[in-house]
Amino acid sequence: MRIVFMGTPDFAVPSLQLLLASGYEVVAVVTQPDRPKGRKKTLTPPPVKEAALSLGIPVLQPERMRNPEAVAELAEYKPDLIVTAAYGQILPKVVLELPRLGCINVHGSLLPKYRGGAPIQRSIINGESETGVTIMYMAEGLDTGDMISSVALPILDEDTSGTMFDKLSLAGAKLLGETLPSIIDGSAEAVPQAEVEATYAPNLNRDDERLDWSKSARALFNQVRGLSPMAGAFTYLNGEVFKIRECEPVLGRSGNAESGKIVSADANGIVVQTGDGMLLLKEIQPAGKRAMAVGEWIKGARIEPGTKFGEGEER
Repeated sequence: MRIVFMGTPDFAVPSLQLLLASGYEVVAVVTQPDRPKGRKKTLTPPPVKEAALSLGIPVLQPERMRNPEAVAELAEYKPDLIVTAAYGQILPKVVLELPRLGCINVHGSLLPKYRGGAPIQRSIINGESETGVTIMYMAEGLDTGDMISSVALPILDEDTSGTMFDKLSLAGAKLLGETLPSIIDGSAEAVPQAEVEATYAPNLNRDDERLDWSKSARALFNQVRGLSPMAGAFTYLNGEVFKIRECEPVLGRSGNAESGKIVSADANGIVVQTGDGMLLLKEIQPAGKRAMAVGEWIKGARIEPGTKFGEGEER
C-alpha cells in the first residue's frame, strides 16, 4: 500500500498523522506552494508541509496539479491510493485515474450539503445546528463523488469556525482510520450523492465579511463566529474599518433606534441595534490595532450620541 497524501492547512494535519500512526506507507505529500503571510509578507510553508518534513516524507508543491510536469512527478511515486484533505485544488482526470484504489477526500461537511472550499465557515454563518465530515471517492466535479462514510457533530452557540475546524479535523482523521480498511479490502459501499439536495459553500470574499446591521442580531452573531478567528467580520466606524471578533445577541429593541446605532457603550460591551434585536459587542479590533476587549478600548474612545456603525467607507 503506497499512499500519497494531499492537503494544505491545519485541518489536514491530523489525517496525515493518523496514516503514519496506523502504519500506512505515505510515500509523498502534495501541498500548495509556500505563500507570503502576515504584514511583512514572510514566505511561509503550509502546515501540512511542516508536518510532512518533520516526519521525513518527501513534499511536492506544484503551482497547478493540472500541469503535465506535476502529474509526471506524482506518477513516479506509483500510489495505490491518494488521500486528500483540504488540498485546495480540483484534481484532473489523469490524477484521479492514477492510483489503482482511486482517490478519496476527507471533506468538512455532511455531503451533499456544503460542497466547496468554505463548508465549515458557511455552515456556521447560515445558522446550521450540525455539520460533520464525509469521506468520499473523488470525481471530476466539485465534491460530487460517491460517499463512503460520514460522521455528524453539533454546532454549539459557543463554537466558531476555529473550534469547529479543530473538532472536524480530529473527527475526520478518526473516520479516515475507521474507513480505510474497507477501501483497501474492497468492501466499502459507496453511495451516490442526491443532486437535488446539494448546496455549495464557495470561498469567502470581502462582501461576506461585511456586517449588514439591518439583519437580525442572531444572523450577525452567526456571521461573526463563522468568520472567527480568521478574517473577522467588519463594519465601519467614522469611515474606518472596525472588526467585530466576539459578540452575542440580546433580545429586545431600544425604542425607535435605527439599525447600526449604538444604544449603550461601557466596560461591559457595546450594545448595537440591529434589524431584529440588539447585539452586544464583547471583543473588537479597531483599524490598525490589535484585537481587544471592549472594556479596554472604551477607556480611550469617544462615542458621540447617535453614533452608528456601517456609515461611510474606508479612508
